[in-house]
Amino acid sequence: MGLKSKDLLGLRDLTTEEIQYILNTAKTMKVILSSKNKKTPHLQGKSIITLFYENSTRTRLSFELASKYMSASAANISVAASSVAKGETLIDTGKTIDMMGADVIIIRHSMSGAPHLLARNVTASVINAGDGMNEHPTRRFLICLQLLRKKEVLRG
Repeated sequence: MGLKSKDLLGLRDLTTEEIQYILNTAKTMKVILSSKNKKTPHLQGKSIITLFYENSTRTRLSFELASKYMSASAANISVAASSVAKGETLIDTGKTIDMMGADVIIIRHSMSGAPHLLARNVTASVINAGDGMNEHPTRRFLICLQLLRKKEVLRG
């Protein structure tokens, strides 16, 4: 099983089975992270770009480390030092990254809906790392994992 969509934009878009699949995968990855050899071949040959329009040390670093642990090539775009500072739009930035062959773009943006806009305009998979007051699905998964430590089943 996997995800039906190429993108992870929010939990509302996922089925119960997809959420369970992600949580089970996260449990497996936690075991790997607890071992001496944190490197896995899961994303070998894939390129991942973190595109953060907002500052976020923990979230950005978490994605970068996870990418490297799973053997992906990872790069971070500092928006303040990019063409965005000269007025480049989100769609233009996304298309440029897409043309460079990125497999995954992880975006954090203060504007609600920005990851959805990006996903509609690129072929790369888009992961929402937080979009304003809308959603932060990866943080919600962390909360679910914490709850699963206390309970065996999550419902609702």
